[in-house]
Amino acid sequence: MKDGSSLFDGIPKSSQVWMSHGDSIKSLPEGFEIIGSTDSLEVAAIENKSDKMYGIQFHAEVHHTEEGKNILQNFISDICKLKGDWTTESFIGSSIELIRNQVGDKKVILGISGGVDSTVAAVLLDRAIGKNLHAVFVNNGLLRKNEYETVIEMLTKLNINLHPVDASDLFLDRLTGVTDPEKKRKIIGTTFIDVFEKSAEEIGDIEFLAQGTLYPDVIESVSFKGPSATIKSHHNVGGLKDKMKLKLVEPLRELFKDEVRVLGRTLGLSDEFIGRHPFPGPGLAVRISGDLTVERCDLLREVDAVFIEELHNHNIYNDIWQAFAVLLPINAVGVMGDERTYENVVALRAVSSVDGMTADWSRIDYDILAHISNRIIRNVRGVNRVTYDISSKPPATIEWE
Repeated sequence: MKDGSSLFDGIPKSSQVWMSHGDSIKSLPEGFEIIGSTDSLEVAAIENKSDKMYGIQFHAEVHHTEEGKNILQNFISDICKLKGDWTTESFIGSSIELIRNQVGDKKVILGISGGVDSTVAAVLLDRAIGKNLHAVFVNNGLLRKNEYETVIEMLTKLNINLHPVDASDLFLDRLTGVTDPEKKRKIIGTTFIDVFEKSAEEIGDIEFLAQGTLYPDVIESVSFKGPSATIKSHHNVGGLKDKMKLKLVEPLRELFKDEVRVLGRTLGLSDEFIGRHPFPGPGLAVRISGDLTVERCDLLREVDAVFIEELHNHNIYNDIWQAFAVLLPINAVGVMGDERTYENVVALRAVSSVDGMTADWSRIDYDILAHISNRIIRNVRGVNRVTYDISSKPPATIEWE
């Protein structure tokens, strides 16, 4: 990094940054100069000092950029002269005001899953509009083992106006024969909206649909004013229908996962909610490569239950950001007793992360992995091979599809 730039004031001349792009800058705009380079890239940061304009090729916002927060602090405080007076409490107050201004005295239907994002959104909305909030928890047939009953019990404790809906047959019927991940996500997103709109009609006089959409969901689903590619359509962003009967309310849309957890604790949620690993809205659909059938879903549910239970048994669940199992679209030869088998292969995935934008694979002890693998193969009929995913994000995503 070049000395004398306000952007890098107090930053070591050499530090680690996270850069996953394949593009590069060949010529600078008029008035700009290079203030940062890497071993393989000449133009990693540029500055127009007179106009106070800056550009960086790397991701300053992610955990893996060692000085990222300090660089952003320099830009916000020293260059833009902004005050750092944002607090979680102020966000709660302003969000409640915004929700009330947007919604008025109208009813709002919320898609809730029992996960951190939608539950925090529910508590925030409940504070803003009370019983005008109607939280709909949909069983899409793609939930984890016993998840439907467990989440209903958990959410009931919060005294949220809850409407459970079992639409598992509808989702699985629409997904029959669909193997493309993007098509799965689009179908699931559309079907969720159909279920919410039907629930809204049954409740009556509902004009708004609320969701626990976060900023990473938006980033990965759509391209903003530029050539960024869609990484994957999140069911509550890229899966939305072009013409919906309901207007959207997304109070967490500009937050990252770590900020939502802090917000949840400030709102008084217990670790029962805050400490839960993220679970995707499309559920097992993005953890089953290939056809989605009841039998394949049930098999993966059993594998996933063993994996998560053993993480708790070994007291490492809370050390991991997210863990789950994936059912692969292949079979492998094995031996059971004296017999040859040709059965399913599953992959286990566990990652560490701060905000979900980047992630590294978790270094689970080999003996623990061996125990988990043996238990899965011994107890889950139809599986004879277990693998462990050691890919980081990027280049991989956390979910497989």
